[in-house]
Amino acid sequence: MEELYDQYKALLFTLAYQLTGSAADAEDAVQDVFVKAYDVHPERLAEPKAYLCKMVTNHCLNQLKSARKKREIYVGPWLPEPIRTPEEDTIETTVVRFDLLSYAMLVLLERLTPTERAIFVLREALGFDYSEIADLIGKREANCRKLMSRAKNKMGVSENESVRADGDEKEWISRFLMSLEHGNIDHLLSLLTEDVTFIADGGGKAQAYKRPIQTRDHVASVLLDGFQTIQGKFHFEPAPLNGEIGFVIRSGDEILAAICIQLRHGKLARMYAVRNPDKLARV
Repeated sequence: MEELYDQYKALLFTLAYQLTGSAADAEDAVQDVFVKAYDVHPERLAEPKAYLCKMVTNHCLNQLKSARKKREIYVGPWLPEPIRTPEEDTIETTVVRFDLLSYAMLVLLERLTPTERAIFVLREALGFDYSEIADLIGKREANCRKLMSRAKNKMGVSENESVRADGDEKEWISRFLMSLEHGNIDHLLSLLTEDVTFIADGGGKAQAYKRPIQTRDHVASVLLDGFQTIQGKFHFEPAPLNGEIGFVIRSGDEILAAICIQLRHGKLARMYAVRNPDKLARV
């Protein structure tokens, strides 16, 4: 069992993180599955990858069903938990080799039902065949194909060439922070798309906007006002988040926010600010 854990823990964490959007819940899912697997007869583990993925999927589907009720009373927008991706070879760096673990993709996955999300992740991120997916989630193969098509339509994947940041994010962030520091509204506006959206998640535990901020002028105004309020009090620094460059806001050793960005043709299309302290443990 120790060998199976070493071999499959990264894969199972990937699956659970994509299904739940929470690194903490993903770790709990993997631990719970291996605890239960100790009591499984060896014959049932003849194909361990499929069996363990099925256990993790079922665990996460049950978790998602209960989580959706909690999110109905969540204060403000709910965003996935970001993870820092250090250079050394860790479980996080293994996870983000999959393109679909970009933060923007995790946000899009929130549009799906738990079953649609499971099918999409198993197919697109982990490369399972539809016949395998059908066995894993207990549905007919034809139904899995239909749900996959529905999931893509909900996410708008066919219309998006990429949901990853495109271009030199670190250089862009440098120019972005400089425009805020100097209060240069014209330069800031030039870095934003017309339909830019800013979403903040405070979860009722940290100050954050309770609704998405949209349009270039509105977002620019909010960002400038916010920066001027906290300038000199906190430290801004680039940080590798979910395999891309974002930045964090610090007060001493304490991280107050993690900012994930999505660029489109060199301009900011989406900005996600995670302020809920419960979601900053892995940042």
